[in-house]
Amino acid sequence: MNLTNKIAIVTGATKGIGRAIADALLREGVSVCVSARHVDVIGTVSKKSDLRGAREIMFPCDVRNHDHVQGLVDYTVKELGGLDILINNAGIGTFRTTVEDTSPEDFRAVLETNLFGVFYCCHEAIPRMKQRGGGYIINISSLAGANPHPRMAAYNASKFGLNGFSEALMQEVRHDNIKVSYIMPGSVNTEFGGDSPSDEKSWQLTPADVARVVIDLLHHDDRSLPSRIEIRPSKPPKK
Repeated sequence: MNLTNKIAIVTGATKGIGRAIADALLREGVSVCVSARHVDVIGTVSKKSDLRGAREIMFPCDVRNHDHVQGLVDYTVKELGGLDILINNAGIGTFRTTVEDTSPEDFRAVLETNLFGVFYCCHEAIPRMKQRGGGYIINISSLAGANPHPRMAAYNASKFGLNGFSEALMQEVRHDNIKVSYIMPGSVNTEFGGDSPSDEKSWQLTPADVARVVIDLLHHDDRSLPSRIEIRPSKPPKK
């Protein structure tokens, strides 16, 4: 994909992997609507000229709410002129909790964020991409979408579902010139799941590592579609 004058939405983009992806897109000259539940201001952020004229705007959105997602896509199209790239990064997890001890509300929140939220975003984005002649949807999944772990049942279920959803969607829209890929990172040194980045975890991936994969995918030739990408720390601690 030629990224010149392209327009993207990145969900869950105020910190961690989402923020790194948004920054990487801006450096490529892509205008970005940054979205998260805790974005407090709707508006435009001034960017330096070295970002090749790319703009960053912000829109508060809880992807569990279909009306919020409609507002996000409509605002992006109105302010930036269209939609070419969707990065579904917003996600939550409950960890170290058994099924017995997981509340129905917590289980529902994980599924509604990590799976329903992706559906809502894709559902609203695809018609906009068709209007532009194509696009690219990249879903941020996890190695937990292929490797079940005890005390992670809700998160595992959401990411297993996301992987299946992504593969089905990829086959639905490929002839509309819309690519779909999903990225499955291993351990990433972020605040996700209540964790804290630290030097002791320097063996883990960084958000920039995942962002680099996103940019590499977008730069692939139109004939090429790496639909599933696994990325893991090269040297985790020995067990």
